[in-house]
Amino acid sequence: MANIRKRGNTYQIRVSCGYKLNGEQVVQTMSWKPPEGMTAKQAEKEVQKQAILFEEKCLRGQVTANVKFEEFAEQWFEEYARLNLRKSSFERMRQVTQRVYPAFGHLRLDRITGRQIQQFINDLVLNGRNMQTGKPLSRKTAVHHLSFISDVFSYAVRMEIVSDNPCRKVYVPKGGKKEKEIYSIEEIEQLFRLLEDAPLKYRTFFTLAVYTGFRRGELMGLEWKDIDFEYNIIHVRRTSNFISGVGTYTDTTKTQSSKRSMKFPQHVMDMLRDYKSEQDKQSQLMGSKWVENDRLFVKENGLPMYHTTPYSWFKTFCKRHDFRFCDIHSLRHFYASSLINEGVDPAAVSSALGHSVIGTTTTIYCHTFQQAQARAGDAIAKVLDFKKKKPADKEGREHKIKVTSAS
Repeated sequence: MANIRKRGNTYQIRVSCGYKLNGEQVVQTMSWKPPEGMTAKQAEKEVQKQAILFEEKCLRGQVTANVKFEEFAEQWFEEYARLNLRKSSFERMRQVTQRVYPAFGHLRLDRITGRQIQQFINDLVLNGRNMQTGKPLSRKTAVHHLSFISDVFSYAVRMEIVSDNPCRKVYVPKGGKKEKEIYSIEEIEQLFRLLEDAPLKYRTFFTLAVYTGFRRGELMGLEWKDIDFEYNIIHVRRTSNFISGVGTYTDTTKTQSSKRSMKFPQHVMDMLRDYKSEQDKQSQLMGSKWVENDRLFVKENGLPMYHTTPYSWFKTFCKRHDFRFCDIHSLRHFYASSLINEGVDPAAVSSALGHSVIGTTTTIYCHTFQQAQARAGDAIAKVLDFKKKKPADKEGREHKIKVTSAS
């Protein structure tokens, strides 16, 4: 029950909200001052009403316990994030605390406003710098920071610590949209010619990257048991990732939809078969030093290939051959764009890319889909182009018929 104390012209209302784990009582307080002109009797009656309303708010969680953002965020990491997020997502959330905690960690959850969060996000977009390189932060990085703050507040709402999430109206300012770097079909043809003299391991890796559209982690996570040589099918069942302090580790696919199986041309499977033979010979040469783990892409001793090795090798390869360098993910963009330009429907493209919803595919490749749709419009226009059938021709034919009939 609420406790009321009168201090001069002001009343203090205190409500017990339970106890902390250490046994310390949690008390919420509010002050209420009678408006001018209110009699003492009226004030006594009104303060009782205010006490009841305040106590109800406390019971509904609309008034928080004295919990600081950092303290509750750490609870969120242990109670929710560690149990529900993938390792890569968990570590990314950990990284953003380096900026979020100095800004909000010392503040009570109920004292943080949407305006404060908006100002923080705006500053990240306009003035934020990478802590290692000093380069401006990408808009995506700002999105990650906002997602973390919002996720913590959403959990606080579910736990009835606060009644509202102040992030719900916060937005990330739009930056200059960076055009995706995608190789043309002519460049891909040239790339394949250049790769003919490359080591078989890297020729196989980049051939698969072009023909499959797999993410880097999916390619690195492929194992020989995922290759069905009889039916020319490759299965995506896991990813291989890297986290500083943890090292290389195996994880689930990005989404459930990312687990997929696809059929490939015979020459791609023949290349994989040759690569398997080469790897078997390497394992025999290494003898007891070879570490068996069934991965396709490995170091000389059989351990999983370091996650940045394909990128570094490809960058050096492009420089040596004076070939335009785009990162490995651009090959996934080429794959998706090629499917769209060939008229493959959005659902099939989305499935091939391993997206969980079609909307992700249509959003990322919106411009490409629009171009394909425009070509479809031109195609139907050519089929149904009645303008070429000139009215004058019809009139001429009618005139000719009339003359013939008259004769």
